[in-house]
Amino acid sequence: MPKITKSAVDAMAPDPSRETYLWDSSLAGFGVRMMPNGTASFILKYRTRSGAARKMVIARVGTITPDEARKEAIKALAEVAKGGDPSTDRKAARKNMKVAELADRFVADMKGGWKENTYLANTSQIETHIKPLLGHRDAVSLTYTDVTKMLADIAAGKTAKKRKGRGGVTTGGKGVASRALVILGAILNHGMRLDVLSRNVTDGAKKDATGKRTRFLSFDDLKALGKVLEDSPAEPASGVSAIRFLLLTGFRRNEALTLKGHYCIPEKSLVSLPDTKTGAQMRVAGKAALDPIWMSWGKDAWVFPADRGEGHFVGLPKCLGRICAEAGIEGVSAHTLRHTFAAVAATLGYSELTIAGLLGHAAGSVTARYAHVADAALVSAANRVSNVIARALAGENVEGEFFPD
Repeated sequence: MPKITKSAVDAMAPDPSRETYLWDSSLAGFGVRMMPNGTASFILKYRTRSGAARKMVIARVGTITPDEARKEAIKALAEVAKGGDPSTDRKAARKNMKVAELADRFVADMKGGWKENTYLANTSQIETHIKPLLGHRDAVSLTYTDVTKMLADIAAGKTAKKRKGRGGVTTGGKGVASRALVILGAILNHGMRLDVLSRNVTDGAKKDATGKRTRFLSFDDLKALGKVLEDSPAEPASGVSAIRFLLLTGFRRNEALTLKGHYCIPEKSLVSLPDTKTGAQMRVAGKAALDPIWMSWGKDAWVFPADRGEGHFVGLPKCLGRICAEAGIEGVSAHTLRHTFAAVAATLGYSELTIAGLLGHAAGSVTARYAHVADAALVSAANRVSNVIARALAGENVEGEFFPD
């Protein structure tokens, strides 16, 4: 039975069939519990003066160090020696937790398992929407009516506000409300795990249907957009280049904007993305997308640098809005550009499996895993699709290829 250290904890492996434990050799009752899913927590087992057995979770592994957890265990044992019962006291305190306090505990316990973008998105929902509307409420007294009112308020834009720093505004709407419901549900589920709550009042709350985003650009739209992209001296060069790149690759907005020069392998029509929604990926990109900009890349430089400062370009939504307004096109977002790429690929006869590979969707089957991006056929598809879109932007008559009758 070793002393609990970071290396000892890191060496633990989950057993899919049961909880496993690692007990400390220097402090009786102090240990690590690992769940079948790999989640691990520092715990303390003790007996009260009356002989009642208790098991108390100190903190999730990753949120504090083993030495910090051991110090917390020593403090708790000191309370026990004085006749206290820290586990019961903690549960009693939790019963009085506000929604804001429970949300903070949820973030602290879950942060280690989140990617940076997930952390930023979740905390933004909590700080912008959930806390202002429900943070003052006792978690145990939250009702289904409170949840439905929160959804209505967010959808109506009551929590919309200007963001700090770069990046525009936080808006409301049905989609934002639905996302807030998911986060609130996760917070309340965590409250049940902590024995703060006995039920989750978001269960049964209905998300408003936001509909699938099916907008894509027609041949005439692309021709009009291409004219503006070709002659838009007032717009940031990075913004113009990024819009064209998104159309020609089908990349997600942040996948494109966070590109650095050394991610790109133009001679192979490949881009190595260190982080996407589905993890690191090698993605294809057509020559029509890579060739116009590759000469400007520095090894560690942003492909689409900001106008000011050392970061990457972030003003794409506003830039895209202005350019589309000048082109006389409405209802266009970065996702519209991605969907246009997919629509062109579909009308050129490519299969759903090939299109999924082009877009970097998660492989949903054994077959899908074999359609990896290094495949020559996928590179060929990326080159053909990007070439058709580039010709459409240039005003060439590709209408027979683009959405044919």
